[in-house]
Amino acid sequence: MDRIPVYVLAGDPISEAGVARQLGESLRCRLVSRADADAAQVAVVVADRVDDQARRLVREARERGRARVVLVAGVLGHLDLVPALETGAIGVVRRHEATPERLVTAVVHAAAGERTVPPDLLGRVVDSMARLHRHVRPTRGLAPTGLAGREIEVLRLVAEGLDTAEIARELSYSERTIKNVLHEVTTRLQLRNRPHAVAYAMRQGLI
Repeated sequence: MDRIPVYVLAGDPISEAGVARQLGESLRCRLVSRADADAAQVAVVVADRVDDQARRLVREARERGRARVVLVAGVLGHLDLVPALETGAIGVVRRHEATPERLVTAVVHAAAGERTVPPDLLGRVVDSMARLHRHVRPTRGLAPTGLAGREIEVLRLVAEGLDTAEIARELSYSERTIKNVLHEVTTRLQLRNRPHAVAYAMRQGLI
């Protein structure tokens, strides 16, 4: 069984060393340095909370190579989940729940392109979106979800952490088209921003 190359990126050296030690002791992971980030399949970002610094670290990890990102956060509420995923994390783990076994499981799932999120947080996001959905006006000519196929595809890529330029390249559209699609979705469904649109699509089971 091949070991998954993974590296750790944290805002402080103590957190980085602790998580790196856990991963380095696993038979499923092969710890690599930041200098070898291009060879990593997964990056584990450690932060106190889902704030500007955490989002910067997630973006930095994504820009270093093709590694999928698992975010370990000390403080993590249901309002943090969608912003964390929208920033580019494929997995989200609470720090106090990040046992070696759970952390390695999140890394294995991330390497396979599978999401890992705390189930209770996902449930609360779904409940919040259900309340929001009751206030969304139906629109003629669209599916019952209120989203067209192209809009769903764009939101799926947003949820995977791609920015506007990356989505445009992936779908062979212009960046202006992608911006227009997202503007149309948020305006038509009376959603506040991209994270709300992603959460709405998640609530509908589309992404």
